[in-house]
Amino acid sequence: MIYLKTDEEIELLRENCLLVSKTLAEVGRHIKPGVTTKELDKIAEDFIRSNGAIPPQIGYEGYPAATCISVNEQVVHGIPTDKTVIKEGDIVSVDLCTFMKGFVGDSAYTFAVGAISDEARKLLEVTKEALYKGTAQAKAGNRVGDISAAVQEYAESFGYGVVRELEGHGLGRKMHEDPGVPNYGARGRGPLLKEGMVICIEPMITMGNKAVVFERDGWTVRTRDRKPAAHFEFAVAIRKNGPDVLTDFGIIEQAIEQVNW
Repeated sequence: MIYLKTDEEIELLRENCLLVSKTLAEVGRHIKPGVTTKELDKIAEDFIRSNGAIPPQIGYEGYPAATCISVNEQVVHGIPTDKTVIKEGDIVSVDLCTFMKGFVGDSAYTFAVGAISDEARKLLEVTKEALYKGTAQAKAGNRVGDISAAVQEYAESFGYGVVRELEGHGLGRKMHEDPGVPNYGARGRGPLLKEGMVICIEPMITMGNKAVVFERDGWTVRTRDRKPAAHFEFAVAIRKNGPDVLTDFGIIEQAIEQVNW
C-alpha cells in the first residue's frame, strides 16, 4: 500500500534526510587511506545518536551495523568490518538511515578516495547525473516508469550496466515502503505518482556487466565481473510542480572539498 504524506509529515522526513546528509558529510570527512569501514560506521552511529536520532539499520532483518559501506566492486549492503581498510584510489559508497520523531531518513553517496582513475571518476559522474535525470521525472502525474527509464537510458548510453536485482522504494515511518522504484523500465508504466508520495531514487550502476552476486554473508552485493560500481540516493517528495528533494548533497560536497590529507 502506498501512503500519502501530509505537509507536516514531509517536513519531518526532510528533517531526517538532512540529518542523513550531515552524517554522510561527517563520514566523508574521515574517509581516507588507512581507515577501516568499521571505524567509519562508528563515526556515523555516534553522529546520528548525538543528534537525537537512532540508526534503524542496526538489527534490521539481522543487519549488524549502522551503515552499509561498499567498496569498489561492492554495489550495496557492504558490512563494515575492521578488516576492510580504505586505500588510495578506492570508491566508497556509504548508505545510511536515521529514525527520529517517528520517521526515517535515507540516502547514499559514493566517495572518491584521493586520486581515482579517470574511468572511476566518469562512473561517479554518470551515476550521479542518472540520479538527477530520474529525479526530474518525479512529479505528480508521471509514473514510476518515467523515473526508471530516465535512469536506465542515461546510464546505458555510456555502456554501463544497470543493476536489476535491487531498486529504490517508498519512504516514511518505515525504511522501505511501496512503491518500488526500479532503475530500469518503460516510460508511462508503473504506479502513478501522486502528490504526497515520498520515494527514494537510487541508481546502482556498474562499469561493466549488470550482473551481480550476493555474497555468503547474506548482505553484500558485488558485481559478477568485479568491475567497480557506484550508488547515489535521493529522498524525494512528489509535488504538483515537480520534485521536492529532501536530501542535500551540497552539505556532503562542501565537507569533502575541505578535506586535506
